[in-house]
Amino acid sequence: MAAKQSNLNPIDYAVWGILQQRVYNHHWITDVEEMRQRVEEEWYHLDQKVTDSSISEWRKQLTACTATGRGHFELSF
Repeated sequence: MAAKQSNLNPIDYAVWGILQQRVYNHHWITDVEEMRQRVEEEWYHLDQKVTDSSISEWRKQLTACTATGRGHFELSF
């Protein structure tokens, strides 16, 4: 498989992806305040396992990054 660049920011990608899907799943958002309320509500209902899994994955990637001694590395999946 092709190499992929490491992602050292799992909250932005994994957790936000789930929140985004849930926030936009109901109906159109009409303003910024509704968006804020929906994000907060979905964050509150987010299963802790999702966050824990993202943090666990981040730790693995951070360990691999620091082991190389460089600021950039690639993982093969």
